[in-house]
Amino acid sequence: MIGTMLGTVLALLRRGKVKILKWLSVIYIEYTRGTPLLVQVFIVFFGTQVIGLHVSAFVSSALAMGLNSGAYVAEIIRGGLNSVDSGQNEAARSLGLNSALAMRHVVLPQAFKNILPALGNEFIAVIKESSIVSVVGVGELMFQTGVIQGASFKPFIPLVFASLIYFVLTFGLSRILSLVEKRYNLSSQSNII
Repeated sequence: MIGTMLGTVLALLRRGKVKILKWLSVIYIEYTRGTPLLVQVFIVFFGTQVIGLHVSAFVSSALAMGLNSGAYVAEIIRGGLNSVDSGQNEAARSLGLNSALAMRHVVLPQAFKNILPALGNEFIAVIKESSIVSVVGVGELMFQTGVIQGASFKPFIPLVFASLIYFVLTFGLSRILSLVEKRYNLSSQSNII
């Protein structure tokens, strides 16, 4: 959720006309995409403590993952918006729509069908990357797997179960996104006819 909202704002800033905001969004996106998530988790985890915010490991990890995902979502949205022919926006503007209405009613619906598959892949990647937050003590799946491994002295079986849980989560999300994508494609085709 954090990543989707942040990514949307960053994508719009990157496409905007205010140069300083455009450059700040580019710097943020490139820096975030160019550094490992593990480093970002540590920066947010320890950085919040340095500035006097005493938040839990879970909150700082969720924030770090949201900030990381936001950069990738921004590029997905930017790519989807760029995939819509510029003539569509020009046509909407010539019909009297302002730029915000043209974006909302003409460009975004067309871009959404291009954005959806990549956005779904990003959501799946976030689920899989969540295993990284165990390094700061968040009791997520891989952390709990380590606890079970230590208690049972059986390293292999807990990992197999963890992989099955990740598979069920990602496969389920993938199927749901496929259904949404099919439904969206069917509804957009019926609007054309």
